[in-house]
Amino acid sequence: MRLAINIDHIATLREARGGVEPDPVAAAAICEIAGAEGIVCHLREDRRHINDRDVRLLRETVKTKLDLEMAATDEIIGIAIDVLPDLVTLVPEHRQELTTEGGIDVVAQRDFYGDVIKEFHGHEIPVSLFIEPEQDQIETAAAIETDMIEIHTGQYANAVTDEEIQEHLEKIRTAAALGKKFQLDVNAGHGLNYVNIIPFRRIHDIDEVSIGHAVISRAVLSGLETAVRDMVTLVRE
Repeated sequence: MRLAINIDHIATLREARGGVEPDPVAAAAICEIAGAEGIVCHLREDRRHINDRDVRLLRETVKTKLDLEMAATDEIIGIAIDVLPDLVTLVPEHRQELTTEGGIDVVAQRDFYGDVIKEFHGHEIPVSLFIEPEQDQIETAAAIETDMIEIHTGQYANAVTDEEIQEHLEKIRTAAALGKKFQLDVNAGHGLNYVNIIPFRRIHDIDEVSIGHAVISRAVLSGLETAVRDMVTLVRE
């Protein structure tokens, strides 16, 4: 299982003062040095953290894989096609949310997302769909020829009781196996941390996890390189 680091919250710290530091581009380089096998950033319509300059410099400097999270709007699609990231991950986006609140509804918007995928494929950009661990969502994602799915792990991360945790973990395990059945690459992410990541090492159908907030939070106290190395160790054991 690979680890990709989401660097959005480095940019959040920068934007808190409206200055130039900390620089998410420099942070991405440290993450790669520490063992991360991918860099994730979300270019939101409101530019609350990552901005256009960040995306373009990341494209020039990231040596592993640049995954651009984005809502499927005309403006952001145009930027993605111009920048040519290694992967785009389509996510829902609402202006009032603190963070992404759930997966996109591929079933309800099958034709729309099918057309978006075709547009990106026309420019040789692979596509991942951020979806809930539900059978109909995965089947539809495969039918419209996405390259991979990213399973939303938010409900698992927010679960409190052991029963709830195991229930959501089993849903994720089943969803990952179904994704593989359809020959999709399977990623997972949202709310994962240094404790709840441990059971994922037994879900062999998950190729990659995307983690941001937990790593950046630890980095505030322990340093970014150490925080990434700690998570790399947990993911790879």
